[in-house]
Amino acid sequence: MHADYHPNEDLLNDRIILVTGAGDGIGKAAALAFASHGATVVLLGKTVNKLEAVYDRIEASDAPTAAIYPMHLEGATPHDYDELAAAMESNFGRLDGILHNAASLPYLSRIKDYETEDWLKVMQVNLNAPFQITQACLPLLEKSADARVLFTTDTVGRTGKAFWGAYGAAKAGIENLSQTLAAELEKTNIRVNCIDPGPTLTSLRKRVFPGEQNDRLKQPSAPAPLYLWAMGPDSREVNGQRLTWDG
Repeated sequence: MHADYHPNEDLLNDRIILVTGAGDGIGKAAALAFASHGATVVLLGKTVNKLEAVYDRIEASDAPTAAIYPMHLEGATPHDYDELAAAMESNFGRLDGILHNAASLPYLSRIKDYETEDWLKVMQVNLNAPFQITQACLPLLEKSADARVLFTTDTVGRTGKAFWGAYGAAKAGIENLSQTLAAELEKTNIRVNCIDPGPTLTSLRKRVFPGEQNDRLKQPSAPAPLYLWAMGPDSREVNGQRLTWDG
């Protein structure tokens, strides 16, 4: 995927796309990009006022009206995910895409010092929730003529790095989950891939590296072309891949 990709304005017309972690950072940028190219975006996140701000920006444009679905993934139950799928079914009848972008990284720590409760919370948000959302929504994705499931990953998901603990382990699990799901859905209209956007100026990044110079990081909107390409019809031949931004 190259930085010179220029998608058609109607790339995602009539598509229904669920974005987790849509209130901030890359999730917000991707949701705005999807909407600007014709998608009806379902904004899922834990902070309602942030979701409302994204909704208002979409509403102020010529994009299709978005929807807000507040959910705190850290404490969500299987019943909550079933309710999410039921709401999608009731309101839209199908689902054409999911971008799993919500993430939790409270701190960097040695494994020997990692609090078990924090480990479980990070795994819940970064690995268990994407699995449970995808599983609950698979029947809706199967109703689409051309569906996508995208998982946001990180370099520490490919090669373990000291102090990244549960976050790194969860991203490794996400990459394996993506490959497994892609293989299982190979003969369907659903394509599954991972995206590693690289170092980006997000609140999560600044929490981990508070002293890092902002001008050394790209804005969350920079890799939007990659997310558009991976979510749209131009990527229909790509499945089970780890996509990176080279802009």
